[in-house]
Amino acid sequence: MVAPSALPPQAPLELILASASPRRRELLAQLGIPFTVIPANIDESAVPGELPQTYTMRVAHAKAQHIAQQFPTAVVLGADSVVVLDQQILGKPRDLADARHMLTHLSGRQHHVLTGVAVIHQAQHFVRLDVVSTLVHFRPLSPSDIEPYLATGEPLDKAGAYAIQGAGAAFVASWDGCYTNVVGLPLQRTAILLRAAGLSPLPPSETRG
Repeated sequence: MVAPSALPPQAPLELILASASPRRRELLAQLGIPFTVIPANIDESAVPGELPQTYTMRVAHAKAQHIAQQFPTAVVLGADSVVVLDQQILGKPRDLADARHMLTHLSGRQHHVLTGVAVIHQAQHFVRLDVVSTLVHFRPLSPSDIEPYLATGEPLDKAGAYAIQGAGAAFVASWDGCYTNVVGLPLQRTAILLRAAGLSPLPPSETRG
């Protein structure tokens, strides 16, 4: 009797992060899966009248799809985060004056941080989309709080003009939901989506939601 030929081992799935964000790169590394960073160069302009949840999911999907078309056998992760106050999207400030305006309006109020997450494996026709929301409560801010923070330069490349993982943490009185979502990538939800795509992420270490 001739022994059946052994099947060749399958190559491990490649994971690509379609984002230039260093914060997302650091967070994704916590899941223990090797990955490549290939930022997606897409138009992130909002459509007039578009709801924040629709916007962030659409942009996350567009980022992932842009890279998945180039690497159809890889699992591609796209994400997009926005700060939402009174149903208005607060993106990255244009300049210090815009950052000052955002922080002044966030002062003493609650807002939501939404992150759209998209995972695509084009060769397997696998597409999963989700949006995670975290409620953040700012303490009242005075000009003596805001101006030194602006001088650090930290607000200029952050949605809503603050970084909860940086000096902007001093402005946050509390939050309800996923902390890493506010940083830029909801790890628990991302791990679930990557596992569904055939990868084996480590359990997220965060215990704050």
